[in-house]
Amino acid sequence: MSKSNSSSFIWLPVVIVIGLFCFAPQVVSAYRLELLTIFLINVILAQSYRLMTTTGDWTLCHYILMGVGAYATGILAKKFGVPFYAAMPLAAVITVGVSLILALPLSRTIGFAFFIASFALGEFIRHVWLKFHTPFGGARGVNGIPKLEIGQQGDWYFIDFWDSTNFYFFTLIFTVLALLVLYRIDRSRVGNAWKSIYADSELCESIGINVTRYRVLIFCVAGFFAGIAGSLLAYQVGSIDPHNFEMVEMVYLIIWVVVGGVKTYWGPLIGVFSMSLVFELARPLQEWRPLLFGLILILFLVFMPGGLETLLPRIKSFFLGLVGKKEVR
Repeated sequence: MSKSNSSSFIWLPVVIVIGLFCFAPQVVSAYRLELLTIFLINVILAQSYRLMTTTGDWTLCHYILMGVGAYATGILAKKFGVPFYAAMPLAAVITVGVSLILALPLSRTIGFAFFIASFALGEFIRHVWLKFHTPFGGARGVNGIPKLEIGQQGDWYFIDFWDSTNFYFFTLIFTVLALLVLYRIDRSRVGNAWKSIYADSELCESIGINVTRYRVLIFCVAGFFAGIAGSLLAYQVGSIDPHNFEMVEMVYLIIWVVVGGVKTYWGPLIGVFSMSLVFELARPLQEWRPLLFGLILILFLVFMPGGLETLLPRIKSFFLGLVGKKEVR
């Protein structure tokens, strides 16, 4: 298969999926459309988290970084009247700043120490939101975030994003753009350096790659996209409080990524889709849902550590093995 045909084979399903998402508002209810919007926001978050794992650093504060973007958006929009086209990039930049502050001490740790330290720092930030009423609103959070709109009432270009369909397409555009940028980053020279650090950090140091600098950089880049996801979430729900970013939410994010897999770019997309479907089907089992998801995580870690993205190659290898045995006979 030529390179052009291989590229077409990869991108044709992507174009079809985007087309289906564009058609979705015509066939689904308003409630399902809200779920699809949340799904798109989760896709950005999961894909940015997967980028973080390419250096081998699994953090427990990525969902908190999403919260930083959400809080920044809520405060800028409500208390300072900043419009969305300024609030969203500012929220992303603020999240990058917080990411840098967290990354500097975390870059001095590796493995399990990094994992636990990131949890401690994330919980510290969440308790700051919880304890300080100004400007974070304490336990009640930031409520009444102004609606996102383009133009003023009466203008021919006025778009009201409280309309669920309008906001859905707004989120879809941001999701596609974020995924394209993350795809290019993953395949760039910097992306390859991050993967090399995961493969052998000492070898990278020996050939002149500043491992600490690259680890800090990836934390900030992943934080930027988490901030974008948080900003979209703030406009979607209209209110933000510390309980939106508890540890259980971070566990769900890890489950999405583990179930989908992190070896390829497409793994987290598969994970978010499959686990969102399971999440909705298990909605009647509200009290048992954490147990169900914990069981799913354990089963995947034991029997399919590479995630669902390895399922197709396994099936292909199995059938090729059967064909090979028949030829031997």
